[in-house]
Amino acid sequence: MTQQKSNKAALYILMFNMFIAMGSIGIIIPVMPKYLHIFGAAGQVLGMLIATFAFAQFIFSPIAGNLSDRYGRKNLIVFGLIVTGIGQISFGLSTDVWMLFVARFLGGLGSAFVAPPIMAFVADITTYEERGKGMGMLGAAMSLGFMIGPGIGGFLSKVSLHFPFFMAGGAAIIASLLSLLLLPSTKTTAAQKAQKQDNLAKQMARSVQMPYFVMLIIMLVFSFGIANFQTTLSLFVTDKFNYTPTDIAIILTVGGAFGVVVQMFIITPLFKRFGEMKVVLVNLFIAAIAIFLILFVSGFALILVVATIFSTATTLIRPAVNTLISKLAGNEQGLAAGLTNAYMSLGNMIGPALAGLLFDWDMNSPYIFGAIILMTCFLLALIWTLKKAPHLMQPDSN
Repeated sequence: MTQQKSNKAALYILMFNMFIAMGSIGIIIPVMPKYLHIFGAAGQVLGMLIATFAFAQFIFSPIAGNLSDRYGRKNLIVFGLIVTGIGQISFGLSTDVWMLFVARFLGGLGSAFVAPPIMAFVADITTYEERGKGMGMLGAAMSLGFMIGPGIGGFLSKVSLHFPFFMAGGAAIIASLLSLLLLPSTKTTAAQKAQKQDNLAKQMARSVQMPYFVMLIIMLVFSFGIANFQTTLSLFVTDKFNYTPTDIAIILTVGGAFGVVVQMFIITPLFKRFGEMKVVLVNLFIAAIAIFLILFVSGFALILVVATIFSTATTLIRPAVNTLISKLAGNEQGLAAGLTNAYMSLGNMIGPALAGLLFDWDMNSPYIFGAIILMTCFLLALIWTLKKAPHLMQPDSN
């Protein structure tokens, strides 16, 4: 019973860390269009900044995941939160575009040392049967961060456009101190310590042989598709409808709120009744339709509804894929979490850069392309499951 209470307390701390990490990203989203105007920048620079963040994640996520398998999770999480905080504060202090890119690289590096160890930590303290619930709660913390973050960012931007970045950085550093004091240390097994530390290229090559490789591809393509929506939404509604940071914050906050409710109260029953794979397939299809519909709606209420549908669908996909990968990873939870974050980061790296270019060419094109990518991901997942793993269409098949 004592161990169960300790694990539950650790899970809550991990959720808080993920909430702060994601909230520190969400807090700046409604501010970015006007903030970049200070530097004379627009869609292309915004896309490249997000891609720079994802590039750092891509490089360091597998390394962080592997290191957490060998040396434990806690120290890496604390380090990652500190670097995340430094990156956010540096972004707010930047006076030239190149400084923005350096700050975002630091932010991506910090995120790489936060997310994979946290995901692996959750796998450490949950049973096989409770894995989906644990990942769902972690996903809810992520969604809550994205939900509250933009609302706070829109409010803080009234003080100054720089202020949200300072607050986000300070929150991440405070979270690192709380983790250092309150988060228990995990024990690594002999098998985990004996694992060889491969470089990024070898880990990516090795991932092809993993039983969850197709899940990694789904994460890559899925992340690539939603990046088109997330990167350009604030620019799209600002240019097309002249929305303010507060308007953008409301859209993101409502979508995030639905995502939190779904992940806290609905995702576990969905997994138990339908299985994770069906949840992935259905919501990939819904996300593809929703991202396309954003082009044909006008008026704040309709845009809010479509954006909320998209947000809710995507918040269901990520924990479902994470759960499937975790169940197939065995003792290599850190490696699997690192690879998952790396593939996600690869999609987040290519998607925003391309979305920014497409937006500057035609503001509608990122959403058309994003819908095509998400529908392709749906078909890929459906065909693979029916041909290679039909058992995944049933709940509790593992």
